[in-house]
Amino acid sequence: MEVIRMNAALGAEVRCGDLRKLDDAGVAAVRQAWLDNLVILVRNQEMSDAELVGFGRRFGEFQKSNPLPSPLANEGKVMQGGGDNQFPEVTVVSNIVENGVAQGGLGDGELVWHTDMSSFEMPPNQTILHSIEVPLSGGNTGFNNMYLAYDTLPAELRERVEGLSLKHDATIDAAGYIRKQFKDAPDDLRISPGAVHPLVRTHPETGRNCLFLGRRVKSYLMALEVADSEQLLDALWAHAMRPELEWFHEWKPGDLLMWDNRCAMHRREPFDANARRKLHRVVVKGTKPYRTPGHLPAHTRGHQEVASAA
Repeated sequence: MEVIRMNAALGAEVRCGDLRKLDDAGVAAVRQAWLDNLVILVRNQEMSDAELVGFGRRFGEFQKSNPLPSPLANEGKVMQGGGDNQFPEVTVVSNIVENGVAQGGLGDGELVWHTDMSSFEMPPNQTILHSIEVPLSGGNTGFNNMYLAYDTLPAELRERVEGLSLKHDATIDAAGYIRKQFKDAPDDLRISPGAVHPLVRTHPETGRNCLFLGRRVKSYLMALEVADSEQLLDALWAHAMRPELEWFHEWKPGDLLMWDNRCAMHRREPFDANARRKLHRVVVKGTKPYRTPGHLPAHTRGHQEVASAA
């Protein structure tokens, strides 16, 4: 197995052959590369849904989610499809519509920076995304390093975030649409629905602290005036979204990306609506975020050269 780090704040390519054939030692090595680099890429993988589920299960139980809504479905123009009843663990991410049926969800537009399902009481640990069809250009997926976002906070901001909790809005999905069950939810951020998690969380496997921002829209720092919460969140997002903390992946068919949802945020760039894009996803169940005192020193981190530059 070869692990080749990206020239960026996070990410590595893992060269290990066919993931379906890994023994337990190989799976453990993949998991370690995942923890060390936050996001790993394995190219040229051919997996059926059954094989994707079998591979993903080696990292934990699954977080199942309802089919993702298509923007067209919201307009009443197509039926929602995608997925496989035999493997409900698999979610189809696609813009393809065939015979009036959307083959998946999340369309072709931009998806802003976010953490998957952060509004859940127990957000997922990891996401595994396998590309079936991808456009020739566009639709790149970006990631950023939330360990470094925390480590490089200016002293004044670091003092302000200590001990704060953030409510992660549950009313809006990844595509920016209001979830049907929350269409009548109050607009007041102080009482709107959503899980509350520490703003700085401790990774349960690495012991390192990171910012846990979730999504920007309608998030709220508990116990603060709304205006103060908005001001502080604007400052934190501006800091965390700096280009030096990012890495973007240009998809090819057969690529398999695995990211740690606890310490890496992600976003998707838009692409041509007439192009075909289809990816299959499984999500590994997580635990409730928590914060413990202390923090590993900077010299123990991977990608430390980027941290120094920042």
